[in-house]
Amino acid sequence: MIIYKTEEEIELMRASAKVLAQAHGEVAKIIKEGVTTRQLDQRAEEFIRDNGGVPSFKGYNDFPFSLCISPNSVVVHGFPSDYTLKDGDIISVDGGVFLNGYHSDSAYTYPVGNVTPEILALLQRTKESLYLGIEQAVAGNRMGDISYAVQQHVEKQGYGVVRELVGHGVGKKLHERPEVPNYGKRGSGLKLQTGLVIAIEPMVNLGTKQIVQEKDGWTIRTKDKMPSAHFEHTVVVRKDKAEVLTSFEYIEKALQ
Repeated sequence: MIIYKTEEEIELMRASAKVLAQAHGEVAKIIKEGVTTRQLDQRAEEFIRDNGGVPSFKGYNDFPFSLCISPNSVVVHGFPSDYTLKDGDIISVDGGVFLNGYHSDSAYTYPVGNVTPEILALLQRTKESLYLGIEQAVAGNRMGDISYAVQQHVEKQGYGVVRELVGHGVGKKLHERPEVPNYGKRGSGLKLQTGLVIAIEPMVNLGTKQIVQEKDGWTIRTKDKMPSAHFEHTVVVRKDKAEVLTSFEYIEKALQ
């Protein structure tokens, strides 16, 4: 069942999304060579709890951390660890906040130090595809319009779009219906209606679209071990223009 949100519920979600955006900003401040991914996870959890929230991911299907942190060829669902960031890495940080009875969800992929122009282009094109998808999240469009916008933008650059993992509805549960694929046909799928809240999250690989799951049951890696980028926003479908609840504002301020 698809659950459409009232304006009152969206306001509650907006507060959750703000704490998440600020938590991402706190993490962004300390991303540099020599920092471990576990330290990033600890900082996010501390900030979220200090601001009245609960990390959405911690304990979700027994996931043991507050963030999914995925370096280089890890697409999503990477475990924070003693892995130390080094020059030339890229790192996807994916998090969620539960506050006021509602979840929010967003992700950002960072370059660490001196990253090759080829990989920087992957990050830029993936981020662009997120916003092109968001532009299609308006009432009267179809889910396939979002999916097509993402797919065509990155595939024309020669990148691989992950098929097995998709965006999703967000609300009282972290993952709700409907699914939001990053590939599809224009004019196909669910007709979008005002009040639908979804996480749009392109996962784009420098090489093949194929992925493998590691033995921990969570970590997803590119099959060819090439780098992967991941950007995500929590978005409300509106009549004329989608509303983005999460924000990269605090990230971008930290990176200046």
